[in-house]
Amino acid sequence: MIAIVHLGAGNTASVQFALERLGAEVVVTSDAAVIAEAERVVLPGVGAAGYAMERMGALGLTDIIKRFERPLLGLCLGQQLLFAESEENGGATMLGFIPGRVTRMPVRDDLPVPHMGWSQLHGLADDPILQGVREGDYAYFVHSYVCPDTDATIACADYGAEVPAMVRQGNRWGCQFHPERSAKAGAQILRNFLELDA
Repeated sequence: MIAIVHLGAGNTASVQFALERLGAEVVVTSDAAVIAEAERVVLPGVGAAGYAMERMGALGLTDIIKRFERPLLGLCLGQQLLFAESEENGGATMLGFIPGRVTRMPVRDDLPVPHMGWSQLHGLADDPILQGVREGDYAYFVHSYVCPDTDATIACADYGAEVPAMVRQGNRWGCQFHPERSAKAGAQILRNFLELDA
């Protein structure tokens, strides 16, 4: 069973539908016991990092997610939550799986913020979650903050500068983009996540 963590914000329905279309048994939940027993966990998110971490704490989920050892996939804000901290809204302490600080994307005249739309993936690592995904495949992004480029980066995109599009630390992966909205490449990434050794 796949548990999609429900923090009271974010569109969990589209992620649920995408996983169910691939044959997964999915539950959207904020129940710590259900999440702890899940085969895999998806941590979606839109909105602010500080709010997401406050909700996680209020629901008693922070330690459960930190201790979860089976495959976990953070989507969009969920990828950012894997890092140590964010400068959003004056600063937020996050899950801390990956060292580094999430920062606001620089504003440029030719590139609006948020980064919204299709960008190509490149610099793909040899990682099981990327099997069948090709250099140059497109993914759909909506974000104003960007993760630091660290040894955990397994795929990038360009938006005026290199954007860490996917990360991995142990059994925890992140997508800065929305795989449920990223056509063939996104479906392949979700399929690979379902097939990872638990």
